[in-house]
Amino acid sequence: MHYGLGIDAGGTYTDAVLIQGSDGAVVDSKKAFTTYPDLQRGIRKVLDSLDQDFLKDVNLVSVSTTLSTNSLLEGTGAPVGLILVGEHIVEKDLPTKYVKWISGGHDTRGDEEYPLDLDSVRDYAKQTKESVSAFAVSAYFGARNPEHELKVKKVITEITGMPVVCGHELSQELGAYERAVTAVLNAQLIPITYHFVSSVVKDVKSRGIEAKMLMLKCDGSVYNIEDAMERPIETIFSGPAASLLGASYLSKIETCAVIDVGGTSTDVSMLHQGVPEISSSGAVVGGWKTRVRAMKMETSATGGDSHVWVKDEMICIGPRRVIPLCVAASIYPGFSNKLKKSRIISRAQLDENNQPAKFFVATNYEAIGLNEQEKAILSVVGDDPISTAEMALSLKRHPSSEILDSLMNKRLLQAIGFTPTDALHVLGLYNEWDTSTAETGAVSLSRYVRENKHGFCMSVREKVAKNMAADLMSFILPHHPQDMIADLLNSTYPAKFKVEIPVVLLGGPVKAYADELRSVIDAEVIVPDFAEVGNAVGALAGKGVKRIEISIVPASIQNPDEDFLVFSPVGRERFQAYEDAVAFATQLGKELVLDYEKRCGILEQDTKITVSRKTHSPDNWSHPPLETKVTVVGVGNPMMVLKE
Repeated sequence: MHYGLGIDAGGTYTDAVLIQGSDGAVVDSKKAFTTYPDLQRGIRKVLDSLDQDFLKDVNLVSVSTTLSTNSLLEGTGAPVGLILVGEHIVEKDLPTKYVKWISGGHDTRGDEEYPLDLDSVRDYAKQTKESVSAFAVSAYFGARNPEHELKVKKVITEITGMPVVCGHELSQELGAYERAVTAVLNAQLIPITYHFVSSVVKDVKSRGIEAKMLMLKCDGSVYNIEDAMERPIETIFSGPAASLLGASYLSKIETCAVIDVGGTSTDVSMLHQGVPEISSSGAVVGGWKTRVRAMKMETSATGGDSHVWVKDEMICIGPRRVIPLCVAASIYPGFSNKLKKSRIISRAQLDENNQPAKFFVATNYEAIGLNEQEKAILSVVGDDPISTAEMALSLKRHPSSEILDSLMNKRLLQAIGFTPTDALHVLGLYNEWDTSTAETGAVSLSRYVRENKHGFCMSVREKVAKNMAADLMSFILPHHPQDMIADLLNSTYPAKFKVEIPVVLLGGPVKAYADELRSVIDAEVIVPDFAEVGNAVGALAGKGVKRIEISIVPASIQNPDEDFLVFSPVGRERFQAYEDAVAFATQLGKELVLDYEKRCGILEQDTKITVSRKTHSPDNWSHPPLETKVTVVGVGNPMMVLKE
């Protein structure tokens, strides 16, 4: 008997499931904390807790993660140096402050337009290598001819030894700005994803498990885990993709909406007849438009471990994730007493970081490039939780909220605070951790909004449920104003949203929100068995889907009957005859698809390949098409290996 192992690493928990190959049943599931910065500790703990008799017969491992998404949402990605080659016209912001424009680039035919200035590349690499952790390169019309991007990559690698991401490696679509953004975000995620993937591989191999290892992508398909380390941008919505597939698998419903409440974020998506809808314009994450094919979804920075804070007699939730008070009590000895003795803060001083129930601890991440203010704060923060009031006593001044934000963005500080998870403990709807500490925090915060602890926690629960409903309706009604949606959810008018398809909830204590959600929208709300580990289930439910698009155009419009250019993910080719160009594109597409499926452990005979061709020409055009797009799609099921 063979088993599949699904692993999902979220911002708060790492989940694992074992699925039986004979009938697809979940035979075991466990959860453990995601551990920073040593992710392997959390992975080891969750795998140790699984049934070891089943684990030794695993021959397929598939993983998903929200670590990439969370990093971009929270702005904690690694610093990246960006080199733009050619006449880029960039009037929008870029996701890095380290940007260098240099001469070079190609034209629409893929011919060199300007010579490449490699001397500037060398100077820039030497100047910035101490300030960044990776580089990104995007050349003008690099999708037509990647020659300049590859030359820049070679030079930077030789000088710095750091990861370098090229725009053409991630997208063949035109759009210099979007490709540049995609390359930068990908480079930001390489250290994070490499750390996660290598931790999984190391632990699995240490157990003597010989299994094919895959990772779920943001479009619901899987790829070889080694490829994931080179193109981590494709994992940005890996966790939400897993939730969609896992919800369908567990509920046995192929058309549904899915709300996945994680520790850091809530993700909403939809499945129609078992197929997720893919965004045609590219994924948007953290406000950045990319060229990454991903499932359509609504993601908000509200999760079970989002920071609940008060300001101007209002309850605010998120966007930052913190360690819940109830959890911190089990991690840090004496924390409960310290919380009880925390000083009252005047209403005028309240902000997101200056809260009566918020504390900070240092992490074990390496501190580089700090200014004097950052160094001063780090000098007084250690392994024991400390409040801003205590910092002020040591520093002789109150710590700047902006500097605290900067240190958290650099992962050098971890915050502890009140969360929706704490509220559920106070309400008796969840009792995994220390309820008394959660109650202390609720009492401390509730006085600022003129409620008792129970009323305060009811308000938090209601606010989270309404946020979930708002995310769902914003996804279903993307062109309707958010104010209108909020009015209906807040009972401003005697009307209510009705959702015609089932709504499946996934996540830890989502049962606690089911009734509250039903009270604000009219829908069949389902919480399936194993909902708390739905993402880990979904990691195993992904298919091996590969789509290759290749373009063919005449080299010259003046001579459209011969000499054709073929633009593919591997570069530019030239053919005299149109038929030869089409035959080459078709064969190359099939080879790239089969190579991809092979790396996913899927045999050629188990791969279904379809080839389509679209052409564009003016009316009454009697020559070969002005543009031909050959699309080759391969689909295989990795779980077939479980039945062998």
